[in-house]
Amino acid sequence: MTSAPIQERAPATRRDAKLVQRHAEWKPGVLPFLLPFLLLAGFGLWSFKPNPTPLGWTLSVVWSLPGVGVMVGLQGALLIRRRLRKSHEMVPPTPVEEDFLIVLVPTIGRHDTYPALERSVLSYVEHLPPYFPLLRVDVLTEEGCEAAAQIDALAAMNPLIRVVTVPKAYETANGTRFKARANHYAHELRIDEGEALDDVWVLHMDDDTGVGPDTAASVAQFVNRQRRAGDEGKHMAQGILAYPRENAVNRFTWLADAVRPADDIARFRALTGLGTPVAGVHGELLLLRASVEATIGWDFGPKAIVEDAQLALTFCRMYPGRSDWFNGRCYGASPATTRDFVKQRERWAWGLVALCFNRTVPFRYRWFLLLCVATWVFGPLQHVATVLFVAWLIGDFNTSPVAQTVVIMWALNFAYVIWTYWEGLRLNALVSANGRRRWWEPIVVLGLIPVFSVMEGLGGLRGLFKFVKREENKFVVIAKPA
Repeated sequence: MTSAPIQERAPATRRDAKLVQRHAEWKPGVLPFLLPFLLLAGFGLWSFKPNPTPLGWTLSVVWSLPGVGVMVGLQGALLIRRRLRKSHEMVPPTPVEEDFLIVLVPTIGRHDTYPALERSVLSYVEHLPPYFPLLRVDVLTEEGCEAAAQIDALAAMNPLIRVVTVPKAYETANGTRFKARANHYAHELRIDEGEALDDVWVLHMDDDTGVGPDTAASVAQFVNRQRRAGDEGKHMAQGILAYPRENAVNRFTWLADAVRPADDIARFRALTGLGTPVAGVHGELLLLRASVEATIGWDFGPKAIVEDAQLALTFCRMYPGRSDWFNGRCYGASPATTRDFVKQRERWAWGLVALCFNRTVPFRYRWFLLLCVATWVFGPLQHVATVLFVAWLIGDFNTSPVAQTVVIMWALNFAYVIWTYWEGLRLNALVSANGRRRWWEPIVVLGLIPVFSVMEGLGGLRGLFKFVKREENKFVVIAKPA
């Protein structure tokens, strides 16, 4: 175990102090959901005309499908507001004196991903030591990777950084490939080194995702709370993935990615926070007790390309009720191009569709994910533009549902979409340098929701096609902005 140098816990800069203060004052908004819901419900009820046609029946089903996920998401936002109201009753963050934190950062080690890796790793050794005297950062690379020399030089800058190299000849028992193979190698290494213990925590991070002072405080607060809880402690937790404006090289994809932090404070907050991460988890800011990870591993087979989600579903089966959520953020970067944005979504959809049909996972842990993924990948077919085109073809522009009560569900679903982009943009602006949205950003992000929906749906549909065609799995790693 590596001991971090003793440091003061005060934020290192004025910006850090402001960031911590902004996070302390934040809570999910209610009005950005309530106002669109009332307007959409009012207009829908006023304009309703019974529509028992095939189009009416089809729309009644497909536009209502997201309802379950929407209700879960709203529950998550309300749970955050409730916890924040009681935050004064929680024990403040203090240094973790007895538990050891290992930050695991897998990287493909290409030259175009190294700048983001360096930014991320330097943030770990800057912000985590004040709260974690026992700390090590493991940079997980492949033998012979392009940027090996740069990564070794990075490790030489700080004694807390260790490079773990996965040998080319390494194979898992089930033939797992890609990132899951590397994670499994690190998991086996921890077991061999005697670190698969209850008081050792593994913080999984992506190579383009850094941390801040709030991250360290939130993770420390969570770890200390589990030590006080004893046998009732949680084994897994996750926070919020946010995108500072300064990390973006493409403002368009940055706006499109507003939906991601909103999902973290909605569905993921509800499910992971209540102990059942059936929607999966992110591969970054994922905190796992090392002894528990040792019982699961990452050897999910050669087709696994969304290993984090499969780990979450396995966790649900083996450790029901033992996950949680914490109000800390990590800081990533949106894809550099629209093409990369779609490719990223394509890989996620490809892997998630396969996971939904993976019979080694009991159906009771897959059905919610199946519902969410189906809504996503068939998005282009239920897009407003597609519906209007079909209505034009059949010569009937009545797009009402078969029953007036369905209008309420539609209003709920569409208002939730508006809320996710509004609140996600607010979160991303909050973690940016000035902490505010620019006056035009909310207008543009709301106006572009139909375009963003096409981008999300296109990636999802392409992933579905690759699954149906049984193409050879590929773990696509996009370029990472510095």
